[in-house]
Amino acid sequence: MNVAVSPTERSLSWRRRLLVALLSMVAPCAFAQAPDSAGMADHRAQAVTQVVLGILSYARWPVEPAQLRLCIVGPTQYTDDLIKGTTQATGRPVVVQRLLADHPDIVKACDAVYIGKLTADERGQLFASLIGHPVLSISEGGDQCTVGSLFCLRVGDEQVSFEVNLDSVARSGVRIHPSVLQLSRRRAPAS
Repeated sequence: MNVAVSPTERSLSWRRRLLVALLSMVAPCAFAQAPDSAGMADHRAQAVTQVVLGILSYARWPVEPAQLRLCIVGPTQYTDDLIKGTTQATGRPVVVQRLLADHPDIVKACDAVYIGKLTADERGQLFASLIGHPVLSISEGGDQCTVGSLFCLRVGDEQVSFEVNLDSVARSGVRIHPSVLQLSRRRAPAS
């Protein structure tokens, strides 16, 4: 028996599957017992890639890019898998490139930035350049969530989770699906 599925139902179906995949990454991960730290690092990199792609899939820009441009800024620990480039569950390609924090055209070159270790000055300069532009920012370390990043990853041995800075989300111009916001640990705006 064939059942007709409307485009709306089909869209909801892939979104539900993606949300379930994202939920499984936020919940404790079943990391295999790696014999060495390199094996565990590979598992973490793959888990971070899945969480980042999940977050990007639930983001909407004022003008949707046909090809999403993700820029990695600063030294990172978990981007080995991500740097290879990938495709979102929707079929939209994600092009990944590394840029310096002071790149003059970062807002023209990137729809999203994945931020590694930066000095306070570099971080301040980067966030100053993003003000007023719809660029989604994800920090690899949790400390930057209070100073401008929309999302801050928490990478542990058994799970990958994230926090969201609602104040930064509101100012970014990028809309984030409420389901993703509900999955995160929310960080209150700084007073």
